[in-house]
Amino acid sequence: MAAIIASCGQSRRGNPKISEGTVEVPGGKIWYRIAGADRKGIPLLTVHGGPGAPHEYMDPLKALSDERPVIFYDQLGCGRSDRPEDTTLWNVPRFVDELDALCNALELKKVHILGQSWGSMLAVEYMLRKQPARVKSLILSGPYLSSPLWSKDQRDWIDDLPDSFKDTILKYEAEKNYGAPAYQEAVTAFYQLHLCRMDPWPEELLLSMEHMGTAVYEYMWGPSEFTLTGTLREADLTSRLSELSVPVLFTCGEFDEARPETVAYFQSLVPGSQMHVFQGASHSHILEQPNEYNAVIKAFLEKQDSGK
Repeated sequence: MAAIIASCGQSRRGNPKISEGTVEVPGGKIWYRIAGADRKGIPLLTVHGGPGAPHEYMDPLKALSDERPVIFYDQLGCGRSDRPEDTTLWNVPRFVDELDALCNALELKKVHILGQSWGSMLAVEYMLRKQPARVKSLILSGPYLSSPLWSKDQRDWIDDLPDSFKDTILKYEAEKNYGAPAYQEAVTAFYQLHLCRMDPWPEELLLSMEHMGTAVYEYMWGPSEFTLTGTLREADLTSRLSELSVPVLFTCGEFDEARPETVAYFQSLVPGSQMHVFQGASHSHILEQPNEYNAVIKAFLEKQDSGK
């Protein structure tokens, strides 16, 4: 059961109640927060990316708590959740069980799920493995659903970099010298174009970086967004996307690490799904264009809630 560790706020319409707590999951305890805990709408459960990039960068979604509970949580190994050192815990089935345990502990009878980046793969894996009747729709933002396609997208973006950065990335990847200052400088240049185009980066993203579960990220993913050396390097759900039977909305930025062409391909595999591209934005379109992002999500959720 959920262990409530704090509850504050008012029930007035303009001041949604905030509650937070911890939940026992396989491997330890995870932390969660619910904005608008007193609202009557179908909850929206957010699933962050990484693996290991905690919830803070998804904070703009709390604006939707004026109508429904918005649930944030940190996956095991990052943020405010426990950080065990047992690498056998860092696998997809356990993260799926963790998500299911959270839904059960919060007694979610109906829920919409929004997965961002790696969180989109986790959300789809949850649907395929558990087939939960509670889930009414999926929102997949900057979706990572195929390592081969993700790798191809990043290589295409790298090809567009100035030769100095491109050559540096190729040189140090060949040497597996990911800590070299020149390599890190090239990584930063890539991130400023495709991870987040804001200058400076917003506090929410910096907090996620500060509270990053680096051990989980490097074990499952690799040393950078475009260098996949971890256990997810061959993951691919494209052959099973047609099995999704709930309404699905895909979102991405014009310059997203999840390239619009690839996201459109994902959409083509999910019958009846929708897609929205945020012009001028990147992987962090939730932060770069929060008003438009929330308006798009709000309209999609209200449509699903009304059954129209």
